[in-house]
Amino acid sequence: TLWFFHALHRYLQYSSDRETLLQLLDSLLDIVEYHLEGTLFGIGVDKKDGLLRQGEEGYQLTWMDAKVGDWVVTPRRGKAVEINALWFNALVLLEEWVRRERGVHESSFLSEAAQRAYRSFNERFWYKEGGYLYDVVDGEQGYDTSLRPNQILAVSLDNPVLDKNRWGAIVNIVRERLLTPFGLRTLDPGHPMYKSVYYGDLRARDAAYHQGTVWAWLIGPFIDAWLKVNPSDKERARKFLEGFGSHLDEGCVGSISEIFDAEPPFTPWGCIAQAWSVAEVLRCLVKTA
Repeated sequence: TLWFFHALHRYLQYSSDRETLLQLLDSLLDIVEYHLEGTLFGIGVDKKDGLLRQGEEGYQLTWMDAKVGDWVVTPRRGKAVEINALWFNALVLLEEWVRRERGVHESSFLSEAAQRAYRSFNERFWYKEGGYLYDVVDGEQGYDTSLRPNQILAVSLDNPVLDKNRWGAIVNIVRERLLTPFGLRTLDPGHPMYKSVYYGDLRARDAAYHQGTVWAWLIGPFIDAWLKVNPSDKERARKFLEGFGSHLDEGCVGSISEIFDAEPPFTPWGCIAQAWSVAEVLRCLVKTA
């Protein structure tokens, strides 16, 4: 749901269609209010710190949603890093829209919620010993130190929730440990649960789906974050896309697969023509032109 705010913002940047925004404004406010008050599956803002929690046993509610029978491979219950990055981004966008259309009095609660989420995020998500962001806080095991690509959204979104002084550290460690020619690994190769290949029966494949397997769509947020840290280096950013050129002759010719093995030769798997893989590569080609 929180991606909808991001999508609408991008649409408005291109179209300036305020009429559509006006038609959607009450629904957007409803969405935020349900998140503030709490809704199904444990989704709701923790009133102690203003961060968004989620999770219920047996459900996989983030984009890392692999499940085999009753086994949720990456449950990530608690306060997930990318969910809170999206939450802050949504609050900031909606505050601006409401303030512009209805005035400061109507938007003030959104500003307060955004400021509180920002403070708490920077206090609670920074993993000092590792020099990166926790993947989940207040989870089943407390703080999850798994090095995953989800943290890149704390930098890449139009309204980053992470303090600017730490952007470079995140981009650097993601580049060093997770970046491949075809997107980002979903887990650090040094993690004991890391899977380098997506292969075998359904259980084996789903066990690797978000435990190392490369997802092509993640190249988009990575390049967005890279350019925030290195705004004048479009040439280098474009080079991160070069691997996809050779891939266009395998799988579905002329398209981009969903996922790839995490180690050379980065064999493609999954959907042979994945919309979000294609969309993010195309978007970044335009952005780095």
